[in-house]
Amino acid sequence: MRSIRPGSPWRRRRRWPLVLISLLVFAAVAAVRALNVPPPVAGHAAIVDGDTLRIAQVRVRLIGIDAPERDQVCHTADGADWPCGKEARQFLVRSIAGQPVSCVPTGRDIYGRTLARCRVADADLGRTIVAAGWAVTYIDYATEQSSARAQHFGIWQGEFDNPADWRRTSGGDPSLWEAIRNWFG
Repeated sequence: MRSIRPGSPWRRRRRWPLVLISLLVFAAVAAVRALNVPPPVAGHAAIVDGDTLRIAQVRVRLIGIDAPERDQVCHTADGADWPCGKEARQFLVRSIAGQPVSCVPTGRDIYGRTLARCRVADADLGRTIVAAGWAVTYIDYATEQSSARAQHFGIWQGEFDNPADWRRTSGGDPSLWEAIRNWFG
């Protein structure tokens, strides 16, 4: 039996099929993802909650932020309950103020909503909401979140459950099957 040295041409030739298959899989995934990105959407928006709106029958979820759910309750610094989800929604209503919204989609979420960055005039809605303290962010608007938290704006004025945690404990997250169906629907 012949031994194959690590740098020999025989060893390099055996890698080509694996590299080619990897590139084809990557290209296929990229193509499917590109086909699933909805077209840009613009117009007057109806506000669903603090991070979701509807434009011309398209449900749009602002990417990069997570606002309290409509029924979510937070606590003030002295422990009193207050409807932070409703107030987050009202903040978005005031921020848009009937102006047209333009959104650039990046894909769909597990609920089937269009994920997008949206603007009103020259303002990024996600940045505006986080800077005012009405949503959390994971990466996108970290500077704005730190500032809102330090100034006790919005939900940062007291204690609150992270919106994702609140949905999980309140039964708001879909099952795996619903998530798959919503993503393609």
